[in-house]
Amino acid sequence: MSQFYDGNQTKSSVPDHDVIMRGRKLLDITGVKQVESFDNEEFLLETVMGFLAIKGQNLQMKNLDVEKGIVSIKGKIFDLVYLDEQHGEKAKGFFSKLFR
Repeated sequence: MSQFYDGNQTKSSVPDHDVIMRGRKLLDITGVKQVESFDNEEFLLETVMGFLAIKGQNLQMKNLDVEKGIVSIKGKIFDLVYLDEQHGEKAKGFFSKLFR
């Protein structure tokens, strides 16, 4: 399902990934493939650009549209981190905390 722009594709096949934060209280995220896990302090999302970890306080999923790949989260946002191969040890530590 994940397609990336190679110059031969039309713009409509390019997956969009945007993170819009409003006042550190509301996040709108597009390009979400799936929600891996979440609770009131942490969300882990798989996006078209990699895994995105969101940390905060009193976090709640306000909206989820799986077909369009849109997630809205409300609460007090502390941290947004993309977990990728460059952060291998950090990512392993984060995943081990999530899946204890």
